[in-house]
Amino acid sequence: MHKNLLLGVEAIGQGAIDGGISGVYAYPGTPSTEITEYIQANEITKEKGIRSKWSANEKTAYEAALGMSYAGKRTMVCMKHVGLNVAADAFMNSAITGINGGMVVTVADDPSMHSSQNEQDSRFYAKFAMIPVLEPTNQQEAYEMTREGFQLSEDLGVPVMVRITTRLAHSRAGIKRKEVIAENDLILPSNPSQFVLLPAIARKQYKGLLDKQYLFEQASEDSKYNSFTKGTDKSLGIIACGITHNYLAENYKDDECPYSILKLSQYPIPGKLLAKFEDCCEEVLVLEDGYPIVEEAVKGIFKKDMKVSGRLTGALPRDGELNADLVALSLGKEVEKTVSIPEIVTNRPPALCQGCGHMDMYDALNEAVNVYSKGRVFSDIGCYTLGALPPYKSIYSCVDMGASITMAKGASDAGLIPAIAVIGDSTFTHSGITGLLDAINDKANVVIVISDNEAVSMTGGQESSAVGKIESICEGVGVDPAHIRVETPMRKNHDKMVQIFNEEIAYDGVSVIIFRRDCIQVLAKRKKIKPVSLK
Repeated sequence: MHKNLLLGVEAIGQGAIDGGISGVYAYPGTPSTEITEYIQANEITKEKGIRSKWSANEKTAYEAALGMSYAGKRTMVCMKHVGLNVAADAFMNSAITGINGGMVVTVADDPSMHSSQNEQDSRFYAKFAMIPVLEPTNQQEAYEMTREGFQLSEDLGVPVMVRITTRLAHSRAGIKRKEVIAENDLILPSNPSQFVLLPAIARKQYKGLLDKQYLFEQASEDSKYNSFTKGTDKSLGIIACGITHNYLAENYKDDECPYSILKLSQYPIPGKLLAKFEDCCEEVLVLEDGYPIVEEAVKGIFKKDMKVSGRLTGALPRDGELNADLVALSLGKEVEKTVSIPEIVTNRPPALCQGCGHMDMYDALNEAVNVYSKGRVFSDIGCYTLGALPPYKSIYSCVDMGASITMAKGASDAGLIPAIAVIGDSTFTHSGITGLLDAINDKANVVIVISDNEAVSMTGGQESSAVGKIESICEGVGVDPAHIRVETPMRKNHDKMVQIFNEEIAYDGVSVIIFRRDCIQVLAKRKKIKPVSLK
């Protein structure tokens, strides 16, 4: 059919549309955000009425996707790797309940932490849950794996994970599309009790999941995405997982790799294919972007004792994303030296946008707290986390979504007064409300600053679940209305903002200060950009 030049994330979005989805559920998180945005903007989505609005967080997204699957429809849920931590409860249990309509769980990992708190490898989560994983080598495979993943999910009766990394997510290639598969009809499960995880049913369902493991491995054995190529040199064999197969190929552009290669792009590891590979080499190098999951696994699977090298042994760096040069070095090849950057060029750290309301909020906060010792302001994850950097140096924590409120509460419990939390509007509705409820129930002495720019600005200005609801949520949870303060963060309001901070710091209880002003970037887009047809 058509051929499109797409990012890896866009290829996944197109694969989901062409695979017959009835809905996509997600919370924005780089590098996964554009999957949902692509589906939202696609003409087929509008024509068919495919559900594609943002969810409040990854857990609610996952559970809603599971509900759509329960009704027999095909669905996809998307998130970045740390988002899977938020959805882990539903994710783990969905492997035991199984699915009805095909369900693809797309997770974008971020080795090198380009925009994340850690480098965790979602393949470990899939292994933990005991479900199949598809790990594309390139954009075409990303498209095809997603499109075919729904049928695989239905055939095996469990969710199927598609795992990508940042480089594949945000690089482009030509994609050859296939025909669009029709959406499933609405049909309820033949065994509705499978979704009732009472212990008696859960034990039966868990045994069923264990019994299916051989089917998952057989699917990997038969997968077109896994392949074995016999080499002429038995001294070394190479296992290349996902995108690392591209890095290997880049090192043999003009000649054929002399070593046997096992390309792995579908898990669990296919035992028969691995045995065939083992017979053709004396030593093994494992290339994988992320944790050394395959490197660890094959050591326990190989029948003969042979050296296995990779991230664990130092043949490849233990951290960060791989590339063609690192693979070359692991193969003993020479790497062409690049031009060094002159000392006159210095790194430019990220900074808040000029005109951002967070700037005025931090100026007022710093003036209010400069009479106290440092380390009293706990932040969350969002644009405002840049308040940790000069010139503000205001905040001293950034752990996970929603942690600002609960960490401030814990510090207050320990006697650190004042304890102040800074959280954004979208993060507040994502996972800050329960922390606020704890603070109310414990009558904690905390000041909670909700820096409300009415968008999920850090990931591109997506719609925030908090718009128009923050005051009523806070009051409904139990905050005294007299201590729910709202102000516009602007330089002309500086003295008033400082006064509000001082008054609420002096209050022995839970205070919420809402500084509300539109994100400057989102506001510019609303005024200047008109929707573009993607026909």
